[in-house]
Amino acid sequence: MTGGTSNRSVEATPVRWGILSTARINQQAILAPARDSRRARIVAVAARDSARAEAYARDHDIPRAFGSYDELLADPDVDAVYISLPNSLHPEWSIRALEAGKHVLCEKPFSPRAAEVAAAFDAAEANGVLLMEAFMYRHHPQTATVAELVSSGAVGEPRFVRAMLAFPGIRFFDATNIRFDAALEGGALMDVGSYCVSGARLVGGEPVRVHGTAVLGPTGADLAFAGTLEFEGGLLAQFQCGFTSDLRSELEVIGTEGRLVVPQPFRIEEAGVDLWTKDRHRRVACEPANSYQLQLDNFSAAIRGEAAPLLGREDALGQSRTLEALRASAASGRSVIVAD
Repeated sequence: MTGGTSNRSVEATPVRWGILSTARINQQAILAPARDSRRARIVAVAARDSARAEAYARDHDIPRAFGSYDELLADPDVDAVYISLPNSLHPEWSIRALEAGKHVLCEKPFSPRAAEVAAAFDAAEANGVLLMEAFMYRHHPQTATVAELVSSGAVGEPRFVRAMLAFPGIRFFDATNIRFDAALEGGALMDVGSYCVSGARLVGGEPVRVHGTAVLGPTGADLAFAGTLEFEGGLLAQFQCGFTSDLRSELEVIGTEGRLVVPQPFRIEEAGVDLWTKDRHRRVACEPANSYQLQLDNFSAAIRGEAAPLLGREDALGQSRTLEALRASAASGRSVIVAD
């Protein structure tokens, strides 16, 4: 009887979330999901000045607003923070939040430097809190279906992976936009290519060697990026990403016995996988779901000890090592071995 009462009590206590920044992604990634969640409640937001934070809090019915990130981190009534700052600030403010005793959900990409990722997870462990990189698509049932189809041999032995995520962002080019700011870790690889890299790793594990090619824009950030990832066992993955083409999003796995195509692998509005084997096609249905909702609920449940976080240290480190090697390859013009 006591155990049952305790479980109900835990479930009735939502995680109190604070948001670092007033970025546009907040609405989709955490504000809307929190409104529909019994596990999470937004209680605070911080910006670089009080007026912006207060206006944002009024617009989104958030109880408290802070004119600095440090003030929010000092709030004892905040359990966890979502970090949607520019990419270059992800490691610093994740570590500061973790050292303040806050659980951290950090928007992707965490960092293209594996040492920073390791330091952040070390800080999480040292302070008894959780850290997760926010790859929302990994939480969708469709992604689990893809992984299950590949691992069960639905296409035989995987031999090739092809991924693409691109949109015509160059039409809206603005040198002040953080997406095009190399100093803030902007660029195609970090912005959209990180999804392609994650999707290839979902199928192949960790690559052993990579080759990358970048097309740089006037600000020094890459406007388009193409990469090849080599995996043990002979699997090759190729991806293209960027801001210079028409909208394209696709993931394909080609094996010895067939192939599968995911028409919407990352931003999933209509779930489903197309599977071809022996010249026969079938559509594998997937349960519709909100990836951001599942991500928020998973991490909130993990904070309350009700579940394990879907993504952790090893996935974040593998992602970072691959991004680091791809950038080094693009800079040098040579293939680069991915560091262990």
